[in-house]
Amino acid sequence: MQQTPPPGGWDQKTRYSDKELEEFKSIIMEKLEKAKEQLTLIESAYKNDSNNGTDDTSPTFKAFDEGSEVMSKEQNSQLAIRQEKFIRDLKNALIRIENKTYGICRVTGKLINPERLRLVPHATLSIEAKNNQTKI
Repeated sequence: MQQTPPPGGWDQKTRYSDKELEEFKSIIMEKLEKAKEQLTLIESAYKNDSNNGTDDTSPTFKAFDEGSEVMSKEQNSQLAIRQEKFIRDLKNALIRIENKTYGICRVTGKLINPERLRLVPHATLSIEAKNNQTKI
């Protein structure tokens, strides 16, 4: 749903309406549910330490397989850490919705464009602030 900026632009509006916050909340809840499911899959892959049937194979292949398993576990661990951060960011966004501070850029104090929030619902920076941050 494309929204037109309020008269005077997004800068003039100080916060999103309760109706808009409800829309963002449903987007966040959906993403949160998917993120939790993905974290469960990542954790189960991380905890899976089956030997993949290499008990009776040559020691060289077994060493390669074990090395690959260690790399895979490290990658899964990194994925799990990123997913946990994403879940935490989504939960923090829900808190901001409850506080009615959701969608306000923490640098500029202006409202973040709603299209950005639909794509990145845990965003705390406007595109303007994000671009300035990457230039530094």
